[in-house]
Amino acid sequence: LCWDLPNSSNRSPSARPFILKTVSPRVTSSRMSNPANMSGNVPAYGGSGSGGAVYPPLTAPPANTFGSVPGYEGIASGGGYLPPPAPSAPVAPPQPGPQPSDWNIPTLQEDEAREAFVDFVSSKCCYSSDAAEKSDITSMEPFNTFRYRLETFTESRLTEWAHKPHEGEAPDFYIQPAPQPWQVEVPPPKLFTDHKAEVRVPYTSTVKECHSCHAKGTIECKKCQGSGNKPCFMCNGAGTKNEESCSECNGTGKDRCSECDARGSTKCETCEGKKQLLAYINLKVEWTNHLEDHVVEQKIGLAVEKLQSVSGKELFKNNQLQVFPLVGFPNPEISSVSERLISEHQSKYAQTSRILQQRQTVELIPITKVNYKWKGDAHVYFVFGNEHKVRADDYPETCRCCAIM
Repeated sequence: LCWDLPNSSNRSPSARPFILKTVSPRVTSSRMSNPANMSGNVPAYGGSGSGGAVYPPLTAPPANTFGSVPGYEGIASGGGYLPPPAPSAPVAPPQPGPQPSDWNIPTLQEDEAREAFVDFVSSKCCYSSDAAEKSDITSMEPFNTFRYRLETFTESRLTEWAHKPHEGEAPDFYIQPAPQPWQVEVPPPKLFTDHKAEVRVPYTSTVKECHSCHAKGTIECKKCQGSGNKPCFMCNGAGTKNEESCSECNGTGKDRCSECDARGSTKCETCEGKKQLLAYINLKVEWTNHLEDHVVEQKIGLAVEKLQSVSGKELFKNNQLQVFPLVGFPNPEISSVSERLISEHQSKYAQTSRILQQRQTVELIPITKVNYKWKGDAHVYFVFGNEHKVRADDYPETCRCCAIM
C-alpha cells in the first residue's frame, strides 16, 4: 500500500509516501493436552441399584460421585482452560488492508483553541475566566502523534461436573459418544465483544443419588440439630423463671423449632427434595476481547495517559483471523510496537484459547501546544484529541484552595 502522511517535523508525523509490507509472525502451535497424562481421573460409578452403602457425613460431592466420560477423564482435577485443537486447514495468507483516502488533519484555529480553553476553565468551580478569554496567544505548535491498537478476540473453554435436581429427565449417558469440548457447537457473540455462556455437553448426563441427603430428600435441621426443638427463649432452657414454672414452655425448657416446624429435618437444598440428581458435564465458554494500545510519546509535557480518553483520526484499520506487523510505517516505533504486541498476543492467548479474529488500528491524535501571555507572564496549555480536551497545569487565575486537575 502507498500511504500519504500529513506534514510534520520531529514534532509531528512526517509526510512522505511509503509502502506497507507485512511479515508473517512466528506462530507457536498449540499443544493438545493428553488426557492420559492428567491427574485426578474420575472412576466409573456403579449402578444406581447398588445397596448397603455406608455414607460418611458430606459437605461436598465425593470424587467418585460422577462417572468417567471418554475424553473428559481429567475433569475432576480442575485442569483449567482446554487447549484448542490444531487448525484442520492452513491459515489463509494475509489480505492487504484498506488504503486510507486522506491522512491530513485540519490545523487547529486560534478561535477553536480559545473556545476549548474557555470551556475548560468554565468547568472549574474556582477558576476565573479572565485569562482564558483575554490572554494573548503568542504561538500554536502542532505535536500530532500516533496511537496503535491491537485487539485479539478469543474463545476459551473449560469443563466441570455439574448437577441439578432430577425432575424426570431421561439420562443420555453412553447413548452415543459425547462430543469433545471443542466439538460442541456454541453460537458466538458479535466479534470483539466479551460474553459468557454455559452449555450442557450432550450424552454425559446420568441420574445419581443425592450426595447431600443420601437420597432421603431431607437433611438434619441446622438450627435445632435434628431435635425438633430449641431452648425456650423466655427461660433460656431452664424450665423455670423467677423460681416458678416457665409459662412460655410449660416448664419443659423447650420451644418448637420454627425452622423445621419441629420435624427435625428440612428439605435438602441440593436436590430440592427430589432425592436424586441429574449429573452432567457443563461446558463453560468465555469470549474475551484482549485490547492493548500504545501511544507514541512526544515528550512535550503532556502525559501519554491523558490521551487514553480521547479519539483521533483513524488512518488504518485491518481485521482478519490473524493480522501481521506493520513494516515500513513512517514512525518506526509503531512498526516495532505492532510486531511486539502481535507476537505477545500469539504467545499469551493461542495456547489456551482459540483466536477467532484480530484487529489493528492506527490513529493520528491531534495535539496543539498553545503559548500565551497573561499579565506579562508566559503560560502554556494543550488542546488534544478530536474532543478538543485541554490540559493547563499553570493556569494563572485560580484561587489558592484549588488544586490543578
